[in-house]
Amino acid sequence: MPIDPYILLLLGTVGIAALLPARGTGADVASGASTAAIAFLFFLYGARLSTREAMDGLRHWRLHVTVLACTFVVFPLLGLASRGLVPVLLTDPLYQGLLFLTLVPSTIQSSIAFTSIARGNVPAAICAGSFSSLVGIVVTPLLAAALLGGDGGGFSADSVVEIVLQLLVPFVAGQVLRRWIGGFVARHKKVLGLVDRGSILLVVYTAFSEGMVEGVWHQVSPARMAGLLAVQAVLLAVMLLLTWYGAKALGFGRADRIAIQFAGSKKSLAAGLPMASVLFGAQASLAVLPLMLFHQMQLMVCAVIAKRRSHDPGADAEARAADEGAAPPERAAAGTGDR
Repeated sequence: MPIDPYILLLLGTVGIAALLPARGTGADVASGASTAAIAFLFFLYGARLSTREAMDGLRHWRLHVTVLACTFVVFPLLGLASRGLVPVLLTDPLYQGLLFLTLVPSTIQSSIAFTSIARGNVPAAICAGSFSSLVGIVVTPLLAAALLGGDGGGFSADSVVEIVLQLLVPFVAGQVLRRWIGGFVARHKKVLGLVDRGSILLVVYTAFSEGMVEGVWHQVSPARMAGLLAVQAVLLAVMLLLTWYGAKALGFGRADRIAIQFAGSKKSLAAGLPMASVLFGAQASLAVLPLMLFHQMQLMVCAVIAKRRSHDPGADAEARAADEGAAPPERAAAGTGDR
């Protein structure tokens, strides 16, 4: 089962923030750099997403609506249901972080990778992840304001303005300028990928430094951490089962069910960390903890599932049907993406 190297980098960044948190002027500089990094990050997201290719995916609208419903309806409902676990297993801050996790959009890269390994509908997974990311730019902050506003999340009109300025405006700017810079972004994908990850590490350092200065980590005990992991394991298991058997009940073929399972049961660390930094302020370190843990958990579990799905007898039969031009309608490609 894979250990994401980036998780190790994130944990190392958390360790540095714990030992050498930014204070005073250093904290102001780190905060300003983090704000700029978040804006640039969402600018790159906008520049990468091909609007034309995303619109082509609307031909397979039933699959994408199913994934969006799993991501932004079923997940949040399960998050709200976990409120009953406070204070038995979760503290209020950990519950807020868990609920925020359920509001984050789906992944793109790992959904595509696991769908490919499992021999599912890769074009559909590309478009499903792209649609989820696009919708999440707007829907995740709105859901967070609606569901977390009464739980001490600190949401206000100023927060909404900050979200628009830091997330939505740069994303739209990237979409508008894609016509001129799309080629450059595609040619320098690896370098800009490092910029992506470096920006997120800066966001994590700033958030955890502020959390250390505010003393929020005293609220997490080993027992609470174990409780959080248990709740997340159940959450992931429920979503994996719902996406697989629910897609079957809706009449999707095997290839589409695989895409729905991997895109509909996963959450994006890359999108969630910057959003949490904007939404939670000093409490962001606790808010992103459930997301970081869930990210690693979903990678490990989905890697095993993808390997097993690749050996399904139905995979060979469907591949032969596709070669003969008799693939089921649900297998139709939903377009391609460029991220």
